[in-house]
Order: sequence, then C-alpha cells, then structure tokens
Amino acid sequence: MDKRDTLNYQRIEKAIEYIQTHFKAQPSLEEVAEVVHLSAAHFQKLFADWAGVSPKKFLQYTSIEYAKQLLRHTPANLFDTAMETGLSGTGRLHDLFVNIEGMTPGEYKDKGAALTIHFYFYESPFGHLLVASTAKGICYMVFADDEVKASHGLFNQFPKAHFIQQSVALHHEVVKAFAVKEALPGKIKLHLKGTAFQLKVWEALLKIPTGQLTTYGQIADTINSPKASRAVGTAIGSNPIAFVIPCHRVIQASGAIGGYMWGPVRKTAIIGWEAAQVERLLK
Repeated sequence: MDKRDTLNYQRIEKAIEYIQTHFKAQPSLEEVAEVVHLSAAHFQKLFADWAGVSPKKFLQYTSIEYAKQLLRHTPANLFDTAMETGLSGTGRLHDLFVNIEGMTPGEYKDKGAALTIHFYFYESPFGHLLVASTAKGICYMVFADDEVKASHGLFNQFPKAHFIQQSVALHHEVVKAFAVKEALPGKIKLHLKGTAFQLKVWEALLKIPTGQLTTYGQIADTINSPKASRAVGTAIGSNPIAFVIPCHRVIQASGAIGGYMWGPVRKTAIIGWEAAQVERLLK
C-alpha cells in the first residue's frame, strides 16, 4: 500500500461525512463530488475502486435500517457459529486466524520493562497506521492521523519498554488484513496488555464475522456477564489493536453506529467497506 491509499481515504472520509450531515437533502453525486474537488465521473470511479460499490449503495450499508436488519438476522449463537456465514476459505474474507496471548503478570506490572518493541508507520485503506510488536506478537495497532500523538499513546502503554522504530515481518503480516487483492495473512499473533476481563471481551470481538454487526449487550451476554454492558463498552473502547480486533462491528442496539476511538466517520467507512467486500465476494 502507498500514500495514495491514505489520500483516497481522506477524500472518501470527507464525502461520507458530507453525505451523513446532508442526507435529508439527498445530495446528488455531482454535489458530493464537488465537495471533494473532483468531477462526478472521477469521484464515482474513485469510490467504486475504494469500496467496490457505488456511493449510493455504500450509504445503504451504513444506514440505521441496514444495521437493524443485520441485528435482527444475527443468530443467537453468532459467536459459536461464525463460520456459518459461508465466507470461510474464500478470498480475503476468511476469518483471520488470530491468537491472543496476554502479557504475564510480571510484564503487566513492570510496564514493559523487559520488552523490546519495534514500531513503524504504514498506509491502509482507512488512513495512516501505527503498528508495534514484541517478539511474541503485535502489541499495538492504531490509526495515526497524528504520528506524534499515536507514538505517545504507544509509549504510555509501555512506559519502560525499549523502543526501536523499524519495520519487521510481523507488521507486514498484520497489514495484509486490509488487503483485498493480496494473499491472506497467516496466523496473526497478538501479545496484549490487558486485564482478564478485557482479554475475554477482545476474544469475543474476534468471533464476529466480517460484514456482521452486534451490540454491546450481545457481547456482554456472550461472555456470560449480561449486566456488564457498561464494562464491556469500556473494554471495547480500550481495544489496542484497530481493525484486526473488530470493535468497529459493535454498534448501539438502536442501529446507530455509536462512538469509535478513531472517529465515527472512520467506523462508518469500515462497516460499509466490509459490507461491500462481502457483496463483491458473493456475486
């Protein structure tokens, strides 16, 4: 991926934000294209190249009615039957083979004092990305609109670790999760700093199939803590691995998209993009 991906996403993000703000006026393709300083034909092609569908179809995927439909048709045992989506083994939508290893009590308590962490910045279809890893796996991955702020977030997570700004093979493997045309990533190993409760919530998120949505309450039920929706929301909000641990697939019971650590417009973009990839695969 190159910087063109980020530039294209910035245009798409601006278009999505405009449509969401002005949806009652039903803006035309030409009007939205003008907002991002492109001709209507160029904007239509750019959007289709990025999402795989037209802007109009994409907005359908990000509407409350579409979200409600997904929630209504989500089986009660979604997290135990993720493979029933029919997408396993076909193209890039295969469920990622992700293994979470929690940091030891010593590593947690010592704030990473014994860890060497490699970190580097990459491009993705949803903007600039910071990826960091220990010898055991990916420990941190966030969208980095501000590189300095993103770096400080990493340093604060592991204040006593030894940091090396360098690209390593583990990073390239996890960045493949964003690729539509490239080979699927292999087994992705995550080395996470979290409480037992947080790890349980993050593991539940990994079982939400691509193109599906669920709610905070359903996650709470899944981990056998039906009264802990608020705590579940807090754990989801502290997810240290953007996209791969798909906290973007958790929305409000009303069908509203809800908040997102890296911005609600980006969350909307990811949800719509994933739905478009599912449609493309099933054609």
